[in-house]
Amino acid sequence: MSAASDQSRNTPPPLSIPGRPAMGGGHRRGGPIVKPKNFKETLRRLWHYFGNERKMLSLVFIFIFFSSALALLSPFLIGKAVDAIGLNKKVDFNFLELMITILVAAFIVDAALTLLQGWLMAGVSQRVVKRLRNALFVKLQKLPVAFFDKRTHGELMSRLSNDIDNVSSTISQSTTQLMSGAIVISGSFIMMLILSPILTVASLLTVPLVFLLTRSIAKRTSVYFKAQQIELGKLNGQIEETISGIEVVKAFNHEEKAISEFEDVNQKLREVGLKAQIWSGFLMPIMNVINNLGFAIVAVTGGFLAVEGMITVGAIASFITYSRQFVRPLNDLANIFNMLQSGVAGAERVFEILDELEEPEDLKNAVVLDKPMGHVVFENVSFGYRGDVPILKNMSFEADIGSSTALVGSTGAGKTTIVNLLTRFYDVTEGRILLDGHDIREYTRDSLRSCFGFVLQDTYLFSGTIKENIMYGRPSASDAEVVEAARMANADAFIKRLPNQYETLLSENGGNLSQGQRQLIAIARVILAKPAVLILDEATSSIDTRTELHIQEALLSLMEGRTSFIIAHRLNTIRDADTIMVIDNGEIVEKGNHSELMNKQGKYYNMFFNQFSNVEMAVDK
Repeated sequence: MSAASDQSRNTPPPLSIPGRPAMGGGHRRGGPIVKPKNFKETLRRLWHYFGNERKMLSLVFIFIFFSSALALLSPFLIGKAVDAIGLNKKVDFNFLELMITILVAAFIVDAALTLLQGWLMAGVSQRVVKRLRNALFVKLQKLPVAFFDKRTHGELMSRLSNDIDNVSSTISQSTTQLMSGAIVISGSFIMMLILSPILTVASLLTVPLVFLLTRSIAKRTSVYFKAQQIELGKLNGQIEETISGIEVVKAFNHEEKAISEFEDVNQKLREVGLKAQIWSGFLMPIMNVINNLGFAIVAVTGGFLAVEGMITVGAIASFITYSRQFVRPLNDLANIFNMLQSGVAGAERVFEILDELEEPEDLKNAVVLDKPMGHVVFENVSFGYRGDVPILKNMSFEADIGSSTALVGSTGAGKTTIVNLLTRFYDVTEGRILLDGHDIREYTRDSLRSCFGFVLQDTYLFSGTIKENIMYGRPSASDAEVVEAARMANADAFIKRLPNQYETLLSENGGNLSQGQRQLIAIARVILAKPAVLILDEATSSIDTRTELHIQEALLSLMEGRTSFIIAHRLNTIRDADTIMVIDNGEIVEKGNHSELMNKQGKYYNMFFNQFSNVEMAVDK
């Protein structure tokens, strides 16, 4: 049950090494670059979720080390093979065959190690994000209702899916790329120095250009990508609204206007998306030019050194390959770093939820409410969702066992807040609430809430069969008990007309049933749970008159012998309530049964008269 109905709350192309994938290939271009607020601390906390995976990471690192070593060995073997068939020399076919054999074997083993490390790392990342996703979902079950009132469902879904997917991509791709990149860069640089210090200096001339251009272009593209995501969010929001409200759109002939609004947002998305793609597309062609320039410098310098007899042709071939291996990870470093930042930022957003305060723990001496009777007393209860805005003001009343109490009043008066306090979705600011003679805070929260049954205006059914939905509050119930509960709720008749009867699968929120049928199933669910206290929140407000009669009969069966609280705007539905309380501005302004309140000719009388006068006027028209 949400307190949202109380409106006064006001809550606020890279080169690849043979047998190895190109680095940075897993980065999803086009996404926004989101920087974490505390990179080191988030990384440290994420490391905690690796647990026993650290041993597997060590094994992966060993595979990466040997795979990178084989990748570094390949250019050296190619150089030796070239020198073996050099000019003015007799070809040593045995040596050449040996080099080729070793080279082919190195390629095969390198490919096998790369596949193996990718397979192992995928397993590591999925197990880690499984723990993280489980931790987040468990946390969501322990958070108070107030937390969900302040955040949209879409935002929470994004953290459970998109943010954790970013973490998974970061673990499975960026980690291995950074490790292999570090080994390849350092190893290539060492081999370049061994082969020719002069060529090494020549090849480094283009490195500053790589860093400068990558940095300047990345700054520009990040701005456009961020704008693109903002416009994409607006577009998605408009699509969701239009599809969800398609009946309203058609009813008011709003199709053309909806199309026009969509085209405006889509045009803005196209403009920023075009700029983002153009600027991001500049990077690789420019990098290719710089790489080719570096290659030309090395080739010319190497040719001069070869003429002077200072280096062999094979050594030049090896050096050129090493220089490409050295530059390629540098080119991809920006992509890898952005992916790492995105993943850590996603983990940070997950940790923000994990750091939220949970519902207060039960008192150490809290008792289990075994056999609730349903005697409810409010003693001088005051409460505000925000400390400076009181919703309930020094409220006191009593509901006897098996009695029915109706709560009426304008929207935002505090009716739903009373129920939220009774169920301990929120705790009182002042005063106390007693259930069967004890402060509800003295009971364990689980046992307290198990004694309540809810029938709400907006019935929610879960994916699964009708039987599973009825058994939701009492999974141990037998089939016979399920059928009996449905019969008492007047739901058995329509269920048996369905092809699969109680095994009928429901679509999202029971979309393949009518509103009245969903309501009857919800009532059957509560009947089966056998609660001591019943809460009806506008249970028949959106039902047609014929269906309402069936539901009213089911509710009478449900309310029999149970303490009931009924929130209603349609006053004809609560005429038979034992007590009717008129709530206004957080206070009880009138209390009594229907006859007593009508005789007083006060606020309830005026509400009742105005409501039925409007109905009669509508009928006359």
